Amino acid sequence: MIELGLARISRLVQQTPQPWKAIHVAGTNGKGSICAYISAMLHASGVRCGRFNSPHLVDRWDCIAVDEQAVQESVFRKAENLVTRRNQAEDIGASEFELLTATALEVFAREKIEMGVIEVGLGGRLDATNVLRNKAVTVISKIGLDHQSFLGNTIEEIAREKAGIMRPGVPCVLDKSNSPAVQRVVEEYAKEIGTDVILSSTESSFLDELSQEDFEPHQWENLACAYTAFHLAYTKLESPLHRLAPAIQGINWPGRLQTLDIRSVTGRSESVLLDGAHNAQSAQVLGSYVDNRLRKGASKVTWVLASSQGKELDEIFRPLLRSGDCVAAIEFGPVDGMPWIQAMPAPEILTAASAAGVDATQLYNAGSNLSGSLRWATTVAAGGPIVIAGSLYLASDVLRLLRDAENFNRRILGYSS
Repeated sequence: MIELGLARISRLVQQTPQPWKAIHVAGTNGKGSICAYISAMLHASGVRCGRFNSPHLVDRWDCIAVDEQAVQESVFRKAENLVTRRNQAEDIGASEFELLTATALEVFAREKIEMGVIEVGLGGRLDATNVLRNKAVTVISKIGLDHQSFLGNTIEEIAREKAGIMRPGVPCVLDKSNSPAVQRVVEEYAKEIGTDVILSSTESSFLDELSQEDFEPHQWENLACAYTAFHLAYTKLESPLHRLAPAIQGINWPGRLQTLDIRSVTGRSESVLLDGAHNAQSAQVLGSYVDNRLRKGASKVTWVLASSQGKELDEIFRPLLRSGDCVAAIEFGPVDGMPWIQAMPAPEILTAASAAGVDATQLYNAGSNLSGSLRWATTVAAGGPIVIAGSLYLASDVLRLLRDAENFNRRILGYSS
C-alpha cells in the first residue's frame, strides 16, 4: 500500500551523504520528460548528474541513471542490500518506494554525482523524495486531477500538496501553461515560506536554436520548464549553450509517444505507437497527437488499453476513442517493487470503451495475454494505426515482452528482428 510521510525515509537515509545539489520535479504530467531534458542538459554541460524517475520501465534499476546511463544491476543491488539491512536492523518498516528512493540516494553518494534530478513519486509534500537536503531548484509541471484519494479532490488542494516540495530561498519554476487557480496556490505558498516562483519561458536563445515544429505542444512546454530550471541551477562560468540543442535532439524518452516495432511478436511490418497516458490530461495530449498524426487517411484506430484500478476511464477514453475504432483490453502483470498497484479487470475497460462509443463487435478481452492482444490488434488493424496506451505499467510490459522476444530470436534463431 501507499504510505505517505517523511518519518521513515528520514531515518532510512540519515546516514547517506547528500553533498550534491538537487533539482526536484513535481506535477501531474510531464515530470519524467522534464527530468530527462534537465539531466541531458547537465550531462552535455560536463556536470556529473544522477537522475531518479518512477516508475521503472523494464528493470527496477533502470529508474536510476548516472551520466545518462542506467546504473548497472550490480551497483543497484549493493546499494539496495545496504538499505534493506538498515531498514531491518532499525525496524523502520519502510515502504517499497521509500526503500527505492533510499537506494537511489545511496547510489548517488557512491557515484559522487554533482547534481541530481529527482522526480516526485506521488504528490510532493509527503512524498519520500522530499527528504532531499540540498535543493538548488524546484519545478512544478502541469497539474491536473489525479490520485485524488491521496492529494485532495480539487485542483487547488492538489496544487498545494505538490507545492510542498518548495524550500525557503530556493527558486521554483512553474509551468506557465497551468491554470490561474494553480498559479495562485503555488504563488501564495511561495510567499508563505519565502521564495520566488518563476514561470517557465519559451523566450530564450537556446530555444531559438530548435524548431518548435519538431515538438508536440506539451513537449515544448516541458522543454521550457527544463531549460528555465537548468538556467537557474547551472552555476559554472562556461556557457554550454552550443551543446544543449544536440543533447535535447538526441533524447528518446521510452513510453511517451514512442514508436515501436512489434514484428518480433506479431509479424506486423508497420510501427505502432506506445504511450503511457493514464489520466485525463495526458489522454487529451495523446488524443490530439493521434487525431493529427494517425487518423488522417485511416478509417479507424486500433487500441490496446490497460489501466490501474481506480482510474476514471470515461475521462481518459473521451479524447481517445471514436466510433469505428477497435479496442483490446489487457491486464498488465504484477509490478516489481510495487505490490499495491493492481490492474483494472479487462471487462471494466471494455464496458468503458463501449460507453465511449466503440461497437461491441470491435471489442476484445485479452485478459492477461499481452502477446495475444497485440496479435489480435495486428489482425483487425490490417496495416492501419495501432496505439498501446492507458498505463505506464502496460508500457513496461510491452517493452519487456519485445526485449525478451528479440533476445530469443538472437539466441535461438540466430537473427535480429
